[in-house]
Amino acid sequence: MARKPSKTKQKTKPSNKASPALTHISASGEARMVDVSDKTATERLAVAEGRVVMERATLDLIVSGNARKGDVLGTARIAGIMAAKRTSELIPLCHPLALSKVTVDIEPDAKLPGCVVRASVKVTGPTGVEMEALTAVSVACLTIYDMIKAVERGVRIEGIRLVEKLGGKSGHYRA
Repeated sequence: MARKPSKTKQKTKPSNKASPALTHISASGEARMVDVSDKTATERLAVAEGRVVMERATLDLIVSGNARKGDVLGTARIAGIMAAKRTSELIPLCHPLALSKVTVDIEPDAKLPGCVVRASVKVTGPTGVEMEALTAVSVACLTIYDMIKAVERGVRIEGIRLVEKLGGKSGHYRA
């Protein structure tokens, strides 16, 4: 039996909050690079993380240092740092930044099993470094995958996200 539509209408309250504008889209809808020339240079920090999930035997191979391609974690760490420095070449509308610090930490985690990748990026400038931290984590995770794919094709990269951001007009963010 068909259900009769409800006669009462749900009322929605108008939002008092203005919708945040997409800063990389002009008023006419075109992609654009944000003008940060009037922004004050302040110290900014961003931390991102992600996970590479694999079989326990694959993790054991990484931890023991017996992966065929060599030092998986060291190579992924360097790849992440290099990627952070080249983010503006990879993400079309990102500003090139003179980064003052990039760290990529990779911790094997037997509970996953897999590796937890965490990147921290710092700059003193007019714009933040969230994209650099996220890029560092993404490329480090991809490098781990690349170095172990011959052993296990079912490896998963998961949970890449911004964990913390400090500095700038929008202030402190913590996930």
